[in-house]
Amino acid sequence: MTRFLLPILLALSSSAHAIVIRDDIDDSQYRIPASEFPALVDMPGEGHGVLIAPQWVITAAHVLPMHAGPWQAVINGTPRDVERVVVHPGYARPAQELIHQALETGEWMLAVVQIASTDDIALVKLAEPVTDVVPVALHGDDDQLGRIVKIIGKGATATGAKGHDPWGPNRTELRRAYNTITSAHGRWFCYVFDAPASALPLEGKTGSGDSGGPALIEVDGQWKLAGLAAWGFMHGDVRTTRPGLYGQFTCNVRLSHYLEWIEGAMSDQPQAGDNHPARSMPLLGAS
Repeated sequence: MTRFLLPILLALSSSAHAIVIRDDIDDSQYRIPASEFPALVDMPGEGHGVLIAPQWVITAAHVLPMHAGPWQAVINGTPRDVERVVVHPGYARPAQELIHQALETGEWMLAVVQIASTDDIALVKLAEPVTDVVPVALHGDDDQLGRIVKIIGKGATATGAKGHDPWGPNRTELRRAYNTITSAHGRWFCYVFDAPASALPLEGKTGSGDSGGPALIEVDGQWKLAGLAAWGFMHGDVRTTRPGLYGQFTCNVRLSHYLEWIEGAMSDQPQAGDNHPARSMPLLGAS
């Protein structure tokens, strides 16, 4: 996940490290050049997004900067001015009392329940179209269950045997890994980080700093964007358990669930049956 207090970091995905990897495979096998996925967006501080149209980036809502002033997203090494952001009306940050309770007791199931019940998705409109990077196509089918997903990110990194330091660093080198989707319903699809005996050759999971990054499914030889890294679940006391261990699972925003909202928001049209229009926050004085 991205930039949280400890419990949010752990709950929201452990969303974050630059991909947590198998302990029996050399890290060099996971590293990739930026040219392999130039549509990856670096958000301010940490976390990612993905370019899905020349002027639009999609990301997890909790990755957005907290401040309301102008900011930039980096795509293909170039900072791009942001015109405005559109947050799904069903998104809400976890209640502070639940966060504090998790810090005090080590039990964060109630926080996870709240996180899982929100619509953690947002769109970012750039001030100018991107002309040097090809946007990624969306995977709109509801066939994620059992599919192999490719995940990409440059958050913190570690191995499944030891887990990663919950305090970072959460911005490292670009890596990719694979996993098998074990559940897919409604807002989310999820996968489990298996130990080597039952893992894929380059199995891994996202960690702190990877939130909003891509989860890709291959269709007819093309990797399409099916999800966004969002949150994860850890067994045990969140005050002592390290994120990124084997057996933990990670959930991704399931984009097929949000296609109508995405298309409506990008076209500036209200969605059918939506009584709460998307929260649009203009920047740079744009309308």
